[in-house]
Amino acid sequence: MGYRSFANDTAADFANALDEAKPDAREALIRGVLVRTIEATGYFTEAEEAVAAAALIAPHCPGDEPVDMSYGPQISMPAFPSNLRVLADEALARVVGDEEGPASNWVDPEDWEQWRATLMRLRAVLAPPPLSIALFDVQS
Repeated sequence: MGYRSFANDTAADFANALDEAKPDAREALIRGVLVRTIEATGYFTEAEEAVAAAALIAPHCPGDEPVDMSYGPQISMPAFPSNLRVLADEALARVVGDEEGPASNWVDPEDWEQWRATLMRLRAVLAPPPLSIALFDVQS
């Protein structure tokens, strides 16, 4: 157990599944765990996988550093479509907001704050940039 994205058996198993999947199936695996986490009612059965998926998407966003892949996929991941970035942020919002759920089984109590900080850092990187809308059109 630990506070890093791949520091549990479930996330490591997800990394192995990504390694074993065909290249064109990896995005669907990642999208699936994110969508199921967003749509989940009750206990988040795939929260660990959703956190791992978000950690794989974040390095492709401005302002993030590579993920510690000690237990992550051994193969490099492709650049994912930007809509996965939004899904990853939404899934993390659900996970981090459920203090009684995955964190209680995943993280030792003394590591909880660091685990939450890791998720909040991921969310800060994944959050879509604000839209810039011109308030009026200036012509010269």
